[in-house]
Amino acid sequence: MIPQTEGNTLWDPAQDGAENAANPAGISIYWNAPPREDDVEAQIALVDRVVDGNYQGLVLAPDQSLSLISPVRRALAKNIPTVIIGSPLPMPAGANLMYVLNDDEAGGRMAAKRVAELLDGHGTVALLGINPDIAGIMTRSRAFEEFLAANDPDIRIVEKRMGTYNFAHEEQVAEETIATNPNLDVIVALMWSAIDGTLSALNSTHANRHVKLIGFDPSGFPPPFKQNPCLDSAIREDTRAMGRQAIEMIHARIQGQAVPAVVHLEPKLITRENVDTPEVRAMLTSRSWRWSPTP
Repeated sequence: MIPQTEGNTLWDPAQDGAENAANPAGISIYWNAPPREDDVEAQIALVDRVVDGNYQGLVLAPDQSLSLISPVRRALAKNIPTVIIGSPLPMPAGANLMYVLNDDEAGGRMAAKRVAELLDGHGTVALLGINPDIAGIMTRSRAFEEFLAANDPDIRIVEKRMGTYNFAHEEQVAEETIATNPNLDVIVALMWSAIDGTLSALNSTHANRHVKLIGFDPSGFPPPFKQNPCLDSAIREDTRAMGRQAIEMIHARIQGQAVPAVVHLEPKLITRENVDTPEVRAMLTSRSWRWSPTP
C-alpha cells in the first residue's frame, strides 16, 4: 500500500481499514509513502519496488495523474492486481486494474450546497487550490461550479486560483484573494494546503473575519473548529473504507472471484455539530501505525 504521503493524517484510517481486511485473510501489508505529496519520484520508486519484489497486489493513492501511469503499467505487466484509491488515473479499469475512488462529483456538489445554505442564495465565493495534477480535485471543482450555475446563479465565483502543496504559496494566494475581494463571503479550499494557507491568512486579517471557509481533506483530525471560528466545515474522503475495500478486492481477485471494476465512496461533510458523533469519529480516527520496514 502506497498512499500519497506519510505526512498527512488523511491516510491513517486507510491503513486501519486495510489491516482490518488483511488480518482475517492472513494477508501481510507492506506500507510506505513519500514524505510529501509533491515528491512524485519517491512514489514512483516505491511502486517500482513493488514491481521488482515478491508482492501479490498493489494499492496506490497517486500523487499525480500522469506521472504514475507508466509505473502502474509496469505493475500490470507483471500481473500484479492493482487498486487505485482516492483519485483516478487516466487509465480504464479492467482485468487487474481496479478503482476505489472518492466521489469527487458528490463532494463538489456538497460544497456548493453548503455555500448556498450559508449565503441564502446570494453572495460571492472564491475557489482556491485548483490542482490540475490531481484528477479528483479538478472533478470536484467542476462539479462545484456546475451546481452553483444551475441552482444558485446569484452566487458569484469571483476568484479561481491554482493550488500547490506549498503552504507559503497558498497563504500568499489567500492573502491576495482576501485583499482584492473585500466583500468576499466564502472561500472553498480544494486541498489541505489551501485550507491551512487560508486559515493563516484569515487569522491575520481581522477585517475579514466574516469570511467563511469550507475545506476539502484537512490534514489533521479533528478539523480545527475551536481554534478557527471562520472554518465552517470540512469535506473528507472515507479513506478507511477505501483501504478496506481495496484489500478485499485484491484478495477476491487472487481467489479468482469477480470484483467490481470501479467503486465510488461518498465523502463526509464534517461540521461543528457532527464532528464528535460516533459515525464521524469511527470514519476518521485511527490507531498509531508505523511505516513498514523494507522486506
